[in-house]
Amino acid sequence: MCGIVGYIGKQRAAEIILEGLEKLEYRGYDSAGMAVYDGEKVNVAKAMGRLQVLKEITRGGETVPGHAGIGHTRWATHGEPSNVNSHPHTNKEGTIAVVHNGIIENYISLKKKLKNKGYEFRSETDTEVIPHLLDYYYNGNPLETISKVIQRIEGSYSLGIIFADHPDEIYAARKSSPLIVAKNDNGCFIASDATALLKYTRNVYYIGEEEIAVLTEKGAHFYDSDAEEIEKEEIEIKWDADAAEKGGYEYFMLKEIYEEPKTVRDTLNPRIRDNKVVIDELKMTDEEIRSIGKIHIVACGSAYHTGVTAKYVIEGMARIPVNVDIASEFRYRDPLLDPSDLVIVISQSGETADTKAAIEEAHRKGCQVLAIVNVVGSSIAREADKVMYTWAGPEISVATTKAYSAQLIALYLIALKFASVRGTIDDKQLAAYIHDLRKLPQQIDLLLGEKEKIQKFANRYTAAKDVFFIGRGIDYAISLEGSLKLKEISYVHSEAYAAGELKHGTISLIEEGTLVVAVVTQKDLYDKTISNIREVKARGAFVMAVTNVDNPDIEKAADYAVYIPETDQYFTNSLAVIPLQLFGYYVSLGKGYDVDHPRNLAKSVTVE
Repeated sequence: MCGIVGYIGKQRAAEIILEGLEKLEYRGYDSAGMAVYDGEKVNVAKAMGRLQVLKEITRGGETVPGHAGIGHTRWATHGEPSNVNSHPHTNKEGTIAVVHNGIIENYISLKKKLKNKGYEFRSETDTEVIPHLLDYYYNGNPLETISKVIQRIEGSYSLGIIFADHPDEIYAARKSSPLIVAKNDNGCFIASDATALLKYTRNVYYIGEEEIAVLTEKGAHFYDSDAEEIEKEEIEIKWDADAAEKGGYEYFMLKEIYEEPKTVRDTLNPRIRDNKVVIDELKMTDEEIRSIGKIHIVACGSAYHTGVTAKYVIEGMARIPVNVDIASEFRYRDPLLDPSDLVIVISQSGETADTKAAIEEAHRKGCQVLAIVNVVGSSIAREADKVMYTWAGPEISVATTKAYSAQLIALYLIALKFASVRGTIDDKQLAAYIHDLRKLPQQIDLLLGEKEKIQKFANRYTAAKDVFFIGRGIDYAISLEGSLKLKEISYVHSEAYAAGELKHGTISLIEEGTLVVAVVTQKDLYDKTISNIREVKARGAFVMAVTNVDNPDIEKAADYAVYIPETDQYFTNSLAVIPLQLFGYYVSLGKGYDVDHPRNLAKSVTVE
């Protein structure tokens, strides 16, 4: 959540900051601001609302001249959205300016201490304690002062800092919140996401936990929390900068749905060799795979839904018991973990706070952790024992689509690898599964070619108040994601239920005209789910079914049917989710909402 951009160099800082923050709008925010040193003092500009407001009041950055600055888009946590609560925050004299992503957990005690020392606070934020702490400890040496301060604050933070009496430097520090440093011939940059910097450079440095960076026009130096200098490895961003542009699509979400065939292909193809599954990143011997006692999948949101699917797939193929946990619950329930267990964490951004905490919990209990992430060099990628990248490229829309599909492919491959090694499937079965996986990109393309049918149906239900998604087995996992896509971008109340649970209370909510989306792709469960469709139809529901092409009888029960191409029952999620993503998109579009930036949501949840 939120965004940070900073620059020091030969060019005008404000223009670079505004342009970089614009690239980070997808992360979610409710206000924006920047601080720029003009040669005499630090000038601060803030605005509540969209970034365009900040652009207008600064005339595109002209009113805040200078070559060193920091900027921020804020998503309110402590204190309502307002100009005074917006970042940057400064000390009383305005000689120290700070932007901050994260949460300072001990800010109340720090604030009390600083008030007793005579410091006055203007905002309701936790962030404001930081410039005052820096002021309190300042001895003329910014590096030593920052070192003292970060050892006294608890929680998560990525910081951009300016000191007026050190105008040729900007400073950065981080803990549990992403921040990168980059440089080119014209200066140095900080940002919370590489997307903001791709116009200027493809080579970045990742700041580690409790590390500090000092940036000048000519380069950057890195230090640990004791202010001892350390060396950092420069990492090249592989994906093309054009991938972060709309490319003629009205919204990033639709563009990213259309990128799913390529995403599936890119995640799949490098790991299939000679009709075998080869996952070099696993770094697990066959004996280690055979010795796995249990798998724990831990994730949030849509990534959690891929884990629900993976439970059915891994247990069905490899016969390994699988638990699936919401990351925010995992560490608080004191999970029973054995050193023989494998913990798989899933995160698009690689920065999800609760998922990072799950890694710590797993390590405390002696378990190896495999991370499935999309962002190279992200915090989760660095902290896990093994990393499997999904190669989806940048995903800008808050509502995930292509990253979800890439995560499914990664989990299918893990299931096949484990099943093959453990001997629960033979070479013939493996070849058949691989054959079906290879067909998925083309089959997704076929589904996308019928998007107008989904659009027409969605247009009929833009006024829907309540929608229910039902399914059994893997179809229940698909329903979870379909429901989430609808509610998060169209603000329609929707719920997903295991179809067999309808009689245990939910069916009382069905009334005349209620839309029910029934996912029916598991052949062994056709009859039972069709029975559930008849139950809701008898109570007045209108039913849209998503099912396989070999199930024409569905039209006798449902009012409307969407057919997916033939594939193995374990892989149906990769196809059935496409019409559900499109349905959510077109309902939101029909209601006139900003599809890419749903209210109250952030792309990367870097705090609890």
